[in-house]
Amino acid sequence: MWVLGFVSALMDISSEMIHSLLPLFLVTTLGASALTVGLIEGMAEATALIVRVFSGAFSDYIGRRKTLAVFGYALGALTKPLFALANSTGVVLTARLFDRIGKGIRGAPRDALVADIAPQHLRGAAFGLRQSLDTVGAFLGPLVAVGLMLLWSDNFRAVFWVSVLPGLAAVGLLLVGVREPQRQEAGRRINPIRRENLKRLGASYWWVVGIGAVFTLARFSEAFLVLRARQAGIPLALVPLVMVAMNLVYAATAYPFGRLSDRMSHTCLLRLGLVILIGADLVLAVNNHWGVILVGVVLWGVHMGITQGLLARMIADNAPADLRGTAYGFFNLLSGIAMLLASVIAGLLWDRLGASFTFYAGAGFCLLALLGLAMVRRSAG
Repeated sequence: MWVLGFVSALMDISSEMIHSLLPLFLVTTLGASALTVGLIEGMAEATALIVRVFSGAFSDYIGRRKTLAVFGYALGALTKPLFALANSTGVVLTARLFDRIGKGIRGAPRDALVADIAPQHLRGAAFGLRQSLDTVGAFLGPLVAVGLMLLWSDNFRAVFWVSVLPGLAAVGLLLVGVREPQRQEAGRRINPIRRENLKRLGASYWWVVGIGAVFTLARFSEAFLVLRARQAGIPLALVPLVMVAMNLVYAATAYPFGRLSDRMSHTCLLRLGLVILIGADLVLAVNNHWGVILVGVVLWGVHMGITQGLLARMIADNAPADLRGTAYGFFNLLSGIAMLLASVIAGLLWDRLGASFTFYAGAGFCLLALLGLAMVRRSAG
């Protein structure tokens, strides 16, 4: 578990060195609009989530998770130089799509591998631990990016080149440091997308999938947090610090809330996450002073710590062991479609009505999600 967490941390350092600067690079260097940023981010994240359907199902079919995970991490590492070479939004989009395809290939098999390794009574803690280490990388990446931007006088491309190194280190660690457990179904291949197998994913599983999609619709890309921070007049090199703050809070809260999910109602935790996200959206909407934005970013990180590992654990609990890869795949398919819609809507609102209206709309989607949870009598906890 710890090795998988450190693999995720290294790749997140690599990715977040780029992603924390990419909205600024697009707007200030390539002259892109907020809508373009939203489209690129939405398409990229949706691609990653949609690809997980096929990688998850394929990992169930071949009965091996690690091989696909290694390939996905390697593809993510090898696409990093494209960002340094990009001279147009089209090249950035291409780089983002291939990078996210790599993430999609590795995501569902890795989550299924976590579920395969962890004892059932510790699954919440296991997913929380992996998420915490993953998020440590997610705040170290922007921190390294800030340091290099200050050192190299806002040289985006030089930072993008350096990001290749931790990505390659993640691939090497996964290759030598993780042993896949022998599965009881070894030697017996199943077709996970056949009708009779899909029927084994019951109503409780699809309820979790629907809730996850609604959550994603209410939470658009974090690229808009970076753009909001830029509006506060924060120097260009220091803007990625908002992602450092968000991911630091995310990392600090993911494991404690993961352990809490082993003992209390999952639905109650989901409601708490939505309430905190509403608070984050409202704070970010009312003012663009850097102190106010910091409060909103911290609340955003707490919401992520509560909900992301929890939803992953709920999928593991509600899917058969031999279909976990497929289960995570379909979960991410619906979440990917929701992410694309949310980011495009956020970009349109930002360009036409302003940043504040974008965050007010996010709070509105959260209220709708809360109403939906209130009407659902079945508890996933």
